[in-house]
Amino acid sequence: MNRNIYYRKTRAIETLMMTMIRVMSFIVIGFLVLIIGFIFIKGYRAISWDFLTKMPENEMTEGGILPAIAGTFYLMAGSTFISVPVGIITAVYLNEYAGNRKLVSVIRMGVNNLAGIPSVVFGLFGLSLFVTLLDFRSSILAGSLTLGVLNLPVIIRSTEEALITVPDTYREASLALGATKLQTVWNIILPNALPGILTGIMLSLGRAAGETAPIMFTAAAYWTPELPSSIFDEVMALPYHIYVMATAGTHIQETRHLQYGTAIVLITLVLLLNLTGIFFRYRFRRKTMNR
Repeated sequence: MNRNIYYRKTRAIETLMMTMIRVMSFIVIGFLVLIIGFIFIKGYRAISWDFLTKMPENEMTEGGILPAIAGTFYLMAGSTFISVPVGIITAVYLNEYAGNRKLVSVIRMGVNNLAGIPSVVFGLFGLSLFVTLLDFRSSILAGSLTLGVLNLPVIIRSTEEALITVPDTYREASLALGATKLQTVWNIILPNALPGILTGIMLSLGRAAGETAPIMFTAAAYWTPELPSSIFDEVMALPYHIYVMATAGTHIQETRHLQYGTAIVLITLVLLLNLTGIFFRYRFRRKTMNR
């Protein structure tokens, strides 16, 4: 009798918790759909081929956002070029070479704290170091370096988590067959951890595409008459373009649909990056499982 009462009570609690989880999930999804739907309704009429491929015209009240799209891609590529190699190498060292020394714990704590620092602080750091001290001026290079530092904690933590999921038996078998530590890491561990590493890279790309504060101080321009020709040029970028049009423009109300249209482009870009990451993660995971 007591066992039946305990079973029914456990089932009731489980049912209640699952119901709460489902309700919370639907609420989150509902808010997401509401926000995206609101932005789409406000900005869909701005979306056109000319909007995506032309330069801004008539004080940015007409024309397109080609420089902002190109500038966003430049900053994403530059930050990835900087943060991905450094982040992966750091994670490999911490997980495969450093052992369990106290210094490793201190480094991991520093990385976790770095991930919680507001992005505006990274912007001020980039302004002080890259723009002023190193005299890179407001440029693609300074913005890419700042975003690269911003994304380092994401790359390091995601890569570490991916490396941890690789079974120790893989390492032991490789070393037992005569492979060196470096060969084991390069040929065995990294390929098996690649799906998780790709997830971190895509997350960092999405963050780089959507950040405003770091590039505000280091790379972004209100308006540029042409596309940049070197890494020392300023660029327009989608998040900063939305910010200036909504707050500092001279025709804020007249360009409201352009602001929401730019937001649709930015959301679509981040969504495509996430879907690409999911696709490649699934593909590499299947390839790894079929070996």
